[in-house]
Amino acid sequence: MNWWKWLLSRSILLHPTTLWILMLIYVPGTLYGYYWYKDQLVKVWNEHPHWQIPFVPDSPTASLFFALAVLWLWVSPKPSKRQWVNAVRGVIEALGVVTSVKYGIWATAIIFAGQAQGDVLHWDHWMLIIGHTAMAVTALLYARFFTFGGLALLAAAMWTFLNDTLDYSYDIFPYLPTQLYDDLFYVGLFTFLLTALSVLAAALSKFLFIKEPR
Repeated sequence: MNWWKWLLSRSILLHPTTLWILMLIYVPGTLYGYYWYKDQLVKVWNEHPHWQIPFVPDSPTASLFFALAVLWLWVSPKPSKRQWVNAVRGVIEALGVVTSVKYGIWATAIIFAGQAQGDVLHWDHWMLIIGHTAMAVTALLYARFFTFGGLALLAAAMWTFLNDTLDYSYDIFPYLPTQLYDDLFYVGLFTFLLTALSVLAAALSKFLFIKEPR
């Protein structure tokens, strides 16, 4: 077995040490993500209908879904005897993969788009780039271990497209580099297209491309 196949194998990715490391990264990372959105959350709470609040913190909610999916896989690898539990689990898993891929790529692309128009990158930009890129890659690596099927993936797609629609209909999208606000139409278009590509990537990673190394 090649070293990279071994590194990406079930025995490594689902080893308790690896899962502990993931939890040690995702739990504080998710909490920090919600803290990072604090100003926008306060603004939306004060100036918008309160039902819009869940649609504001995109990236930390994605990492929350993924962390819950991995934790569920760790604690209960086999499906439940209760079908409704499996249905809830599948939707959480699908949301974890789709939204992690989508917002992982989105944040990185937006940062570089801002830089291309004159924004100056600082250390925190690079921290976000590394963290969000890793979030997308990790979700694709773990997709094949999850239990979700086509209906759960459809539900995740519908939720993510709904999120996009609300973001750009009610101006509750994540704050952008100042240089990109005059390109808002294209940012929104990119966001919708990226959702479609993320659903496709999740489907391919779960059902086709990433096979279990033997």
